[in-house]
Amino acid sequence: MTADQRLRVVIADDQASVREGLVLLLGGLPGIDVAGAAADGEQALELVAEHQPDAILLDLHMPVLDGIGTTRRLVAEHPGVAIVVLTTYVDDTSVLEALRAGARSYLTKDADRTDIARALRAAVGGLTVFDPRVHATLLAATSRAGDTSPDPRPGSGARPADPPDGLTQREAEILSLIAQGLTNGEIAARLFLSNHTIKTHINRIFAKTGSRDRVAATAYAQRHHIG
Repeated sequence: MTADQRLRVVIADDQASVREGLVLLLGGLPGIDVAGAAADGEQALELVAEHQPDAILLDLHMPVLDGIGTTRRLVAEHPGVAIVVLTTYVDDTSVLEALRAGARSYLTKDADRTDIARALRAAVGGLTVFDPRVHATLLAATSRAGDTSPDPRPGSGARPADPPDGLTQREAEILSLIAQGLTNGEIAARLFLSNHTIKTHINRIFAKTGSRDRVAATAYAQRHHIG
């Protein structure tokens, strides 16, 4: 996309202050029209269907339908819409899940409006943009994936089986720590993640395992030999 072509964008973020700020931020840039703003993934899909934008600026953690689920739906139902993630989360699970789902670019909310506009135009043009923190996360994840040296821990060596019920490896790891009795704060410190990120993972774990609380999640972990 050339600089003189107008870009139609939908914004999706569950935080009203962030959403409204992005509307003002991007709406004030030359060549960008904000077609609509959504508070969750379902609203975002409705706006995309209605306005047929060039791109969507998408948060990952939203109610009703999160950013990963929204990305998958967008790829299936609106493949011509470029997807740019704008979020606070740069852990490897979030980054890799978003990219595997079909996101074109991935920025953190530290990005300024010039960075966001550049990423949106690049994504519409078929290019990929990562901010430095995301790039570092991807490099670290790639390095770990490419490390074929034997695991020095006793009993390790074979690649662990995929967790049940669609749990990611990170979610299974957190479920194991829940089963060991660790609090959210202790899990966050152990994994070098924020408390909010841990809470988000736990909500996903509860949903996938059908658990109403930590006791039920612990029982699930024990039944499936997790931890």
